[in-house]
Amino acid sequence: MDNSQTSDEPIIRLMEQHPTFAPVIRLARDFADLIRQRKPEKFDLWLERAIQSQIRPFQRFAEGLKEDYQAVKFAMTLNVSNGQVEGQINRLKMLKRQMYGRAGLDLLSRRFLLAN
Repeated sequence: MDNSQTSDEPIIRLMEQHPTFAPVIRLARDFADLIRQRKPEKFDLWLERAIQSQIRPFQRFAEGLKEDYQAVKFAMTLNVSNGQVEGQINRLKMLKRQMYGRAGLDLLSRRFLLAN
């Protein structure tokens, strides 16, 4: 059995048990697929569906995306990620929180370098 089918089972069951969740789940999954598969040509259709939906959080989200339309659409075409940078920033913040109130910048920088 395909692993994606197994992971879809709880969602399908949820949609069957609570039909009111179905439009929310569909919009969320369609947006995730749109981003993951980098399909900017489907972005306009998704925006319209979200704005026309009766789901206020999706309407607000879509309106916000529409304000930055060019940037969002362009981001879908790039094959670039800032994940590595964000991971390093997250790690530095964790170390900083662990050291909070204990020492100054010199000890923090040494700890960060030693953590590598």
